[in-house]
Amino acid sequence: MLRLALVIYILAGVTLAGIFMIAALTAGYDTLNPILIAVAVGAIAAMPISWMVARALSSDT
Repeated sequence: MLRLALVIYILAGVTLAGIFMIAALTAGYDTLNPILIAVAVGAIAAMPISWMVARALSSDT
């Protein structure tokens, strides 16, 4: 299940980091620090999401 979670994280991490970056830019935060914080939050938020999706996909129910 860890391999599946890592593959899902590769996709979800990039997607959520991009979404959070676009949200920060849309909100008017156009300097380096807010953008890096938004990208980091998106990448961190993808970790539990990818784990939950992998667990749901690998369950037999």
